[in-house]
Amino acid sequence: MSQKTEKLAREILTLSRNILLVNLRFMDMALSRLTLVPAPGMPLATGGKQLLYDPVHVIKRYAEEKESVTRDYLHTVLHCVFRHMYIHTLVDRELWDLAADIAVETIIGELGVSAAEAKREARQSAVLSELREKLKPLTAEKIYRHYQESGISKKELARLRKLFAADDHRLWYLLPEEQSEEGQAAGGSDKDGSDKNGSDKDGSNSDNAWSRRAEAERIWKEVSERMQMELEAFSPLGGSSTGGLEQGLKALNREKYDYTAFLKKFAVRGEVMKINDDEFDNVFYTYGLSTYGNMPLIEPLEYKEVKRIRDFVIAIDTSGSVSGDLVQAFVQKTYNILKSTESFFSKINLHIIQCDTEIKEDVKITSQEELCAYLEKMSIKGFGGTDFRPVFERVDELIRDKELKSLKGLIYFTDGYGRFPKKKPSYEAAFVFVDDGEMAPEIPSWAIKLVLQKEEI
Repeated sequence: MSQKTEKLAREILTLSRNILLVNLRFMDMALSRLTLVPAPGMPLATGGKQLLYDPVHVIKRYAEEKESVTRDYLHTVLHCVFRHMYIHTLVDRELWDLAADIAVETIIGELGVSAAEAKREARQSAVLSELREKLKPLTAEKIYRHYQESGISKKELARLRKLFAADDHRLWYLLPEEQSEEGQAAGGSDKDGSDKNGSDKDGSNSDNAWSRRAEAERIWKEVSERMQMELEAFSPLGGSSTGGLEQGLKALNREKYDYTAFLKKFAVRGEVMKINDDEFDNVFYTYGLSTYGNMPLIEPLEYKEVKRIRDFVIAIDTSGSVSGDLVQAFVQKTYNILKSTESFFSKINLHIIQCDTEIKEDVKITSQEELCAYLEKMSIKGFGGTDFRPVFERVDELIRDKELKSLKGLIYFTDGYGRFPKKKPSYEAAFVFVDDGEMAPEIPSWAIKLVLQKEEI
């Protein structure tokens, strides 16, 4: 390949990047992150560090439709922003490739950059309209799950791949050391000093490839978080055109919660009948046995102070906007965590309160057996509007009557649209939402917000 061809292709890609920088200033870090590396036979590809490209392919694409090169460049960078290549558990690679391509093509279309409006956008519109009716926002994870659950034929998968594909994903599925070799074979070298044989200057091989991959993923996480901050701060500049991108970034960067660890925050200290190894003096015990035969000088303590849950309240919003199946699944999930001996004291005082605009049911549970029986016969009551205040008034009443003596907190499962108490209660209150693609409603400053995925419940 002539140097002239390689130079021309690099100029085309550089021009595409500069056009995008002018139109999408909030993406400056992302667009300038990848190093351009010529790689004959690889149309356009990245593993997160370099942008490999076939010079002949780039020139042909530009000659046919110059906007397609700009769109392809943005397409590949957005894969990095959303960290689509850093997957670990998904097994259907073809389906993930399609989901990731649909997600970034959707965002590009919404951004409305005229220099990236390629002809393929019109051919994609019917598919995107159908998906938008079912999914919000159109993230790769949601799209993947949708096609996985609904089923998609090999023929349809291949058809959609042609509509949305813009780059090569082969580097996504290589081991880190194989990615390094791929880049070096293309003529590139890592910034940390690796040579083209895959060895570092100190003579070691690619043992640190995994750490370099982790570092690249961390950098792209920082890039996406900065993009999110800039979009939120300067949203008037972007207008509604950045809405899909902003929603996708919020879903991507949303803190992941461990519901089990979250429930432990509501535990209180108490004593249980259990050998306390921490306070047992083994020296005196063994000395007594060796001196007096079967008479230890000190016996192990038969009780231990631990933090477990005794008093607890689960409030359920039974308004018409909350799914009954999901409510039951949430209570079952909470029970599965609480029923372990490490979470519950042997005697518990659990109130499960159903409420829409008024209290519909308040069931007291004192044992695991009662809770299990309740779940078997549980029915949702209400389906009116939403008012959170009656639940807090009921709990305050239970505290005054000494029905709840050591209540640490209350968990309220809801969609969030209702009337909140004006004053902070004397206990912690957490509102649990299910991520349905929409932004969870604002809650009072004194409350805790927890957003869970449906599959977590």
